Amino acid sequence: MKALIYKKLFVLSAVAFLGLVACDGGKKEQPSGSEGSSSEGPKPRPSEYVREQDDDVYARVLGDFAEKYDGVNNIVDNDERFVKDARAEAALLASGVFVPTTTHGGAYTLSRIAPRTAPYVFFGNDSDKVKSLIITSGVDSFIKKTDREALKAAWETAMGGGAAYDPAAMLQARGYTLGTEYKTTYSTAPATLDIFNTSEQADTEPLVQVLEGLVQYDNLGQLQPAMATSWEHNEDYTVYKFTIRQGAKWYTADKSEYGAVTADDFVAGFQHMLDCAAGLEYLMDGVVEGVEEYNYEDGSFEDVGVYVEEGTGKLVFELCKPETFFLTRLAYSPFYPMNREFFLSRGGGFGEDFDPTAEDYRFGLFTDKASQLYNGPYIPTTWDATDTGGSIVLEKNNGYWDAANVKVTKASWIYDDGANPEALYADTRAGNWPGIGLSAGNGLLDKAKEDGLFDLYAYVSDTDATTFFGGMNTNRGTFVLKNGNCASNQTEDNKVLTHEVMNNVHFRRALLYGWDRANFNAVRRGEDLKATNLRNMYTTPDFVALSKDVQLEGKTYEQGTVYGDLVERFLKDDYDMDIDLSDGQDGWYNLEKAKAEMELCKQELGEFWHEDEKVVIDNVAYGPNALMTAEAQGFKQIIENSLGDYIEVRIITAANAADYYACGYRVSYGNEVNQDVFYGSGWGPDFGDPSTYLDTFTAGGYMTKVVGLY
Repeated sequence: MKALIYKKLFVLSAVAFLGLVACDGGKKEQPSGSEGSSSEGPKPRPSEYVREQDDDVYARVLGDFAEKYDGVNNIVDNDERFVKDARAEAALLASGVFVPTTTHGGAYTLSRIAPRTAPYVFFGNDSDKVKSLIITSGVDSFIKKTDREALKAAWETAMGGGAAYDPAAMLQARGYTLGTEYKTTYSTAPATLDIFNTSEQADTEPLVQVLEGLVQYDNLGQLQPAMATSWEHNEDYTVYKFTIRQGAKWYTADKSEYGAVTADDFVAGFQHMLDCAAGLEYLMDGVVEGVEEYNYEDGSFEDVGVYVEEGTGKLVFELCKPETFFLTRLAYSPFYPMNREFFLSRGGGFGEDFDPTAEDYRFGLFTDKASQLYNGPYIPTTWDATDTGGSIVLEKNNGYWDAANVKVTKASWIYDDGANPEALYADTRAGNWPGIGLSAGNGLLDKAKEDGLFDLYAYVSDTDATTFFGGMNTNRGTFVLKNGNCASNQTEDNKVLTHEVMNNVHFRRALLYGWDRANFNAVRRGEDLKATNLRNMYTTPDFVALSKDVQLEGKTYEQGTVYGDLVERFLKDDYDMDIDLSDGQDGWYNLEKAKAEMELCKQELGEFWHEDEKVVIDNVAYGPNALMTAEAQGFKQIIENSLGDYIEVRIITAANAADYYACGYRVSYGNEVNQDVFYGSGWGPDFGDPSTYLDTFTAGGYMTKVVGLY
């Protein structure tokens, strides 16, 4: 059957409810937030915890954000949309449903990989691609700091229109030997070979090496042809057409040619992506014509705006509204191809005929590399990765259309649970891995300093646009896994109080202000880099900027203003929250404000919060990993040091990876999150517009599950 999953029913009802809220013309903004208060007297305290309806909780904790974000994506003018996006993001941050913590990078690193040789782009999947990496080889053959700086300077010159960036020639001229193999570790195994049936990086990182979409970004951040050789759009940016590359082929796992890549492969892939309903389909709502009707109203795919143009053979996308940034969407997996014939031969079907539970459905099984076709630069020779061991090995596809420019001929993902970092360090020195991060928490930072490698080779890795955060479980539905593991020892009284305070904006803001994120991050980064990769908002601050002045409600937002500065201004104007949102410092930590917010929460709850009673917060740690265990202990210590008069943090230890991921990262729905504060997840942008972040917190949006909803 077509996958009209339960989550989508929540989305529709929540949107309808919030529409009523937004229509209340007499509603006055309450800058300090008052969702936990009541003028009806003390709220009686139930003796048993009962989970609420998600729609009710969403409206309570994120209704302000939903109201401000409503209709923003329909604004055609980019600059006006950016300003209103920023106002909505300020509401999202002020809600306190999550605490932004860090981004990727900002760590001391030893590496053989030349800088800026991967695709240079902040969104989509392209930055994960390894085919263009330039890697040195040999014992202790890491790239020296001085040489790395010279390489980056040459890249900057090329970005500015100067001489071409040729890192291979530069390294060889400096005496380095180049290798052709890339290896990395993994701890979370891919769960599928079907790129349309997932939205998790653990799955897509190896898959984007073996599959290829319409376009791709190069290492200078420029959009280049891939499966499409050219493209065009109409005058108002509502129709895009793509000419598909002639001669590009599909290959089986045994490297046999299967057939040509065609425009119809992208149509088949798009419909299959919608049918899978694995978290990608909602990204197309309101973007491509007919998608919402197909997803939610049993509409026909014939009415979806993705098809092959009769007479020209071009692939066509018809959009719901003008999008000047539509091409940036194409770097993400929803727009990849799938061979229709092969899919059907493996028991696949479309629309009402799609049934992945059928006995003969054999497409994209993660246990069988032959269950997929490959049109990318690599073909898997080994695919036996699990959460307890195994590996993925990819070898160069000599039939790939651009095989001559594939620098890495073999790429591998090898399981490592982090239990023996010193062994990994020694193996990396020996040349078996291209690089390694140096963490204070696992002792490798000190070891590199003792070995003399730190001063010569260590550098601070680049940060990016991915944002990690701690999510507040506002509607907890799980207190023990189905297998009986990771059980909470909260009493019914504990559960009732924790739920009530998690639904109070002042309690959530107390955690926002009371979480000393720099010292929390020091567990991984060490004291001297503890602030380097801190992030203070959801969207990366410099993601976009205004190209002209914008007038909104009597105020002027000036040309050149970056997005983060806009959000700062709205936080100050709308919520009286004066926060520095720039990266690399903790703009939120303020113990005085944390305690003041907690007292406001206690005042609003009155007798509901009993005298001398502490709120119990569960947090899950991954026991076999010393670094992750230390991080959990650090979280407990920080929160209790800040707010220990009000909060007790209890650590639940997961004995294996499967249990750890089942408590947070791998959940499908918010009611499955088995902890009260979950910081094991984050979001990287899919395309070049702030909506790629903000959409995830609309009712039923992808990241609402991290805060216990939908």
